[in-house]
Amino acid sequence: MSGTELPALPVTFRPGRTRAVLLTAGVALFVVVSLIGLLLNGLGPGERISFVFTAALLAGVLFLLARPKVVADGTGVTVVNIVHRRRLEWAEILQVNLRSGDPWVFLDLSDGTSLPALGIQPGIARQRAVADARALRALAEAHSAPEAEAPRD
Repeated sequence: MSGTELPALPVTFRPGRTRAVLLTAGVALFVVVSLIGLLLNGLGPGERISFVFTAALLAGVLFLLARPKVVADGTGVTVVNIVHRRRLEWAEILQVNLRSGDPWVFLDLSDGTSLPALGIQPGIARQRAVADARALRALAEAHSAPEAEAPRD
């Protein structure tokens, strides 16, 4: 480990500011578009409902974009991206990467693939994302280190 203190488990990493912006924008969009649809004169009930439905659909997209997180616990990591969730054991994570210019963290896995972890992204809060990536890397290194075998009697 490179001097990074391990956070207490379980720990959830998520882009807090980005999430707040997306959730606020989703609620505001829903309210404004719905009010426009309800307050416009000359619209029939079906048209008013379509305004509310469209507002809900657009807000739903923003809520999905606010969903990503990475949850680390004693047995592994759960990566929740926009529409997918994947559970990983610590031993499956070979490396945690957040290189300059990366939009989010990538996890190199033991099966040879790389999994994007959108819950740690440098968008609005770069320093927070770097600290979170370092903490997740330290956790992965600490938990995937081979345990000393107990002597057999």
